[in-house]
Amino acid sequence: MNIQEYITAHKDRFVDELFDLLKKPSISADSNYKDAVLETAKIVKKRLEEAGCETVEICETPGHPIVYGSIIKDPKLPTILVYGHYDVQPADPIELWDAPPFEPVIKKTALHPEGAIFARGASDDKGQMYMHVKALEFMTKNDTLPCNVKFMIEGEEEIGSPSLEWFVKRNQEKLKNDVILISDTGMIANDQPSVTTGLRGLSYVEVEVTGPNRDLHSGLYGGAVANPINILAKMIASLQDENNHITIPGFYDTVIDLSDQERKAMAAAPFSLENYKKALDITAVYGESDYTTNERRSIRPTLDVNGIWGGYTGEGAKTVIPSQAFAKISMRLVPNQTPDEITALFQKHFETLAPQGVKVKVTTHHGGFPYVTPITGVGYKAAEKAYEKTFGKKPIPQRSGGSIPIVALFENELKSKSILMGFGLNSDAIHSPNEHFGLFNYFKGIETIPYFYSYYTELMKA
Repeated sequence: MNIQEYITAHKDRFVDELFDLLKKPSISADSNYKDAVLETAKIVKKRLEEAGCETVEICETPGHPIVYGSIIKDPKLPTILVYGHYDVQPADPIELWDAPPFEPVIKKTALHPEGAIFARGASDDKGQMYMHVKALEFMTKNDTLPCNVKFMIEGEEEIGSPSLEWFVKRNQEKLKNDVILISDTGMIANDQPSVTTGLRGLSYVEVEVTGPNRDLHSGLYGGAVANPINILAKMIASLQDENNHITIPGFYDTVIDLSDQERKAMAAAPFSLENYKKALDITAVYGESDYTTNERRSIRPTLDVNGIWGGYTGEGAKTVIPSQAFAKISMRLVPNQTPDEITALFQKHFETLAPQGVKVKVTTHHGGFPYVTPITGVGYKAAEKAYEKTFGKKPIPQRSGGSIPIVALFENELKSKSILMGFGLNSDAIHSPNEHFGLFNYFKGIETIPYFYSYYTELMKA
């Protein structure tokens, strides 16, 4: 039985099993869901055992546990380490979901006429992670697994993987591998696959502006005392100039511009600006001058406010000058920028922007290094051949605007490259209400992954 026949015979079960995972609110950022996170880890363990892993364990960490599984056929054969995560983002705002976020449903859409699974975590990353479990099941049940395989599925990716470095450093022999396979990214379109060859890094901070020692009556004190919200808004606005260029001194010092040849290759990827605007319901795009939309969202660093609050936000009016104002700010980084360096530059500059009469505090949350994988390596070539086999056309190498901080960690600690074989689409609404993952994409991932194993093993032996 080949992989397509196997999927056809078991597709209803594959969907039902994924639904079981999606029903668990494994929100790592909220301690109220700690039990749900652990329950999800137990389901992943059970499914790895059923898929044929010889060794499966739930490994304790200082935070949420990591599920580890392995099949070692022959130490002389190549070893593929599969990484994924079973935790999810919070579902807020709940009221914007068309159906409850942890009650998965299948609905047809314009991009997914065959149907898509709507639920928090459908694409990021339970659906994409679970493709690997089902691909393994096919290979073990049909005795076609060509190499060794290890799984490391964590429960803290959505909060910056704070325990993963701790785990990796203590388990280097257990995690020893030749290549790391990750599906936590996307591809260009269902008729045009792509392999992610670059990721942006991340610096994430929270800022706090404090003025008077209490909220004040805006009639009695307005105009005489600095308003922390007004001040914060001005400080944030000054972080970019009229060309949307970030104004932090030294921010661009280590940024390497892509060559004209590289930018030309990027421009060859299929992209419709009109469709992009239509999908987002916007009349115009916005960003750094002299760069295209695809370049702005992949090869250029950014600075964005992710949340801002302070004062009275309840129903009706309350005329106060707030004592404090807060914002969360993320900066996406490109190769040669480091999170520690950029965070330090931000803090130094932001503190200088504060006028007398307020105090400023900058708190670092988490960060990650940017990453670029070569397209000349065995891993990339195996991925290219696998996509071409199942899609009928070669994938396009593409840099992603997202961040997976642990990829650089893996290379530093485990000395192996990561291959990013994503099957999601930009329209999957990850981190947003109505997140979804196409059935086509789910099954196509299960179909493609075994070919990566075969081609990688062949190329390593050559």
